[in-house]
Amino acid sequence: MNHPDSENPMTELNGVMLQAFHWHLPADGTHWKTVQTQAPLLAKAGFTALWLPPAFKGNGGVNDVGYAAYDLYDLGEFDQKGSIRTKYGTHEAYLAAIQAIQVAGLQVYADVVLTHKTGGDALEEFDAIAIAPDNRSCFLSGVETIQANTHFTFPGRNSKHSEFQWHWHHFDGVNHNLWNGGDRPTFYHLKDKSFETEINPYYWDSAFHNSCDIDTSYPTAQVELNHWGEWFLDTTSVDGFRLDAVKHARPTFFNEWLAHIRRYAKNRLFAVGDYWADDVESLHSFISRTGGQLSLFDVPLHYNFHRASRAGGHFDMRRILFGTLMREQPTLAVTFVENHASQPLQLMESVVEPWFKPLAYALILLRREGYPCVFYGDYYGGHYWGKGQDGQIHEVWLDNHQWLIDQFLYARQHYAHGEQYDYFTHPDCIGWTRLGNGEFPAAMAVIMSGADPGSKWMEVGKPHTTFYDLTEHVKEPIQTNELGWGDFSCNGGSVSVWVPL
Repeated sequence: MNHPDSENPMTELNGVMLQAFHWHLPADGTHWKTVQTQAPLLAKAGFTALWLPPAFKGNGGVNDVGYAAYDLYDLGEFDQKGSIRTKYGTHEAYLAAIQAIQVAGLQVYADVVLTHKTGGDALEEFDAIAIAPDNRSCFLSGVETIQANTHFTFPGRNSKHSEFQWHWHHFDGVNHNLWNGGDRPTFYHLKDKSFETEINPYYWDSAFHNSCDIDTSYPTAQVELNHWGEWFLDTTSVDGFRLDAVKHARPTFFNEWLAHIRRYAKNRLFAVGDYWADDVESLHSFISRTGGQLSLFDVPLHYNFHRASRAGGHFDMRRILFGTLMREQPTLAVTFVENHASQPLQLMESVVEPWFKPLAYALILLRREGYPCVFYGDYYGGHYWGKGQDGQIHEVWLDNHQWLIDQFLYARQHYAHGEQYDYFTHPDCIGWTRLGNGEFPAAMAVIMSGADPGSKWMEVGKPHTTFYDLTEHVKEPIQTNELGWGDFSCNGGSVSVWVPL
């Protein structure tokens, strides 16, 4: 099921991505300068790429995380939506941050939204059909004339960078009708439009919840998105893309757009898609339809971590990788523990409890499968207030796991090489070893338990060698026998990483 010609070279280099933001960062315009300052230290720690948040103007101005995309050409340059800068800073600060990050030796991945637009500048009237929010084939009305904010003129930009204006015919669905006040969530399918039929039917319900859903098959819309991609590459020189909400559009659109952008760049830019589904078969289907031209985030793996962390020691750790891209299509899996969608108070909240995060990060950082992504909130911690799904305001603290993640990054650089032997033989306690290679001959043993303290005899191929626990969880070193096997141990609900003394 893998696609060898599209393997991510970063997995071969033991690359590690940092998602360099979380949802509830302060909206003070300093973030681009912050990541610019952090870049040299992140490179030294072992990161190889930073995924930056959406840099363009969102409908919410300085308070918009960026996913309510308004103007893709406005990177904090124009007075639109109540501000010039975005939540993260100005156009100049963004470009300076990218340059500094790349000078530090890190790649930069830009977060882009190509499937929808929000916050149109003028009303238009057109014919549409009301549909059920959870079933696009269920019509709730006949053809009716509706009024929606579908004309995007970008007056603050005044045609700089592009003269293109978006109209109702560039969209296939909208989520409001101003004739009924726009205050109730009614979803409309535009008359005589064909839905993007390649969308997985399991996820039709989430394909129309944005203000104006772009019809990616409409010729002038395609041309404009290609033009924007060229302009963005010329402006920023980024090394790749995180593509938002890929399940909201036909998979072949992303093939077409990436092929165009890669030809223009004369570079096989990295690309990872956000397909939020706890269902590995849907991810396989998308990969098949795109021919492996982009990686996907391993959402099922995240949910396995979430469930294990909530199970109170009753999760079968032998199955922690079951039903995941990491296990079934590792060359196209971007593995993660937490992200901005799953963190506390978010719509897809599915928190991995703090006690389990060291185990989860060991699994994505110290095995050979997948391209791991560390979450900013887990690395630096965080504190914020926000409204939960219950409508109440909550205070949230994100634990800082930086010291331990840094130990894992060090181990990934120096010891996570060569053959991998698995010892997933006990429902509570699992382990694996890496035997090293010619360039990195040192071996490593990793052992973790979701319940009681545990130990395992595991082979590291290094006879009569003393190993110590890099995490400092277990204080006493161990000695391998004449055959290169050792009795490696860990504490309960903990992980230990054993490397040569």
